[in-house]
Amino acid sequence: MAIADIMVRYERDTDGITSRQCLNELIASKRIIQFYRESEKKWVTVGIDPCRGVGGIYNGPKRRSTESIRLS
Repeated sequence: MAIADIMVRYERDTDGITSRQCLNELIASKRIIQFYRESEKKWVTVGIDPCRGVGGIYNGPKRRSTESIRLS
């Protein structure tokens, strides 16, 4: 398995390996139920655990201003 590959689990507990580029498509098309997040050493369940590309509502302070920046 290459460094850029990710272990995935399809329905019916069938395991496979995919590239990082294909992971978003597999998540969006609901073709996988889990993928292995190497950085956390755990399986991530799609639809339950936070996944890449899935945003939420941010209630914190705005980090970017819509006003133009004045140069001094």
